[in-house]
Amino acid sequence: MSVIYALIPVAIIFVIIAIAIFFWAVRSDQFEDIERQGLNILMDDDKPKGTDNEESNEQNNKPDSDDDIKR
Repeated sequence: MSVIYALIPVAIIFVIIAIAIFFWAVRSDQFEDIERQGLNILMDDDKPKGTDNEESNEQNNKPDSDDDIKR
């Protein structure tokens, strides 16, 4: 029974802290634009997909100087 006397004030303190954090988040506009991050995954990247492959293909197609000397 004595544990309840300690747990009730601790629970009340946790609730007060949670309410304070919620009001801080609302005041600092944390909930202003909640849809943007969800839509970011649907948007295209700035960099086209083919640019990485073209750079790697150019490096693979360059002849090595050692191969030219041996032939």
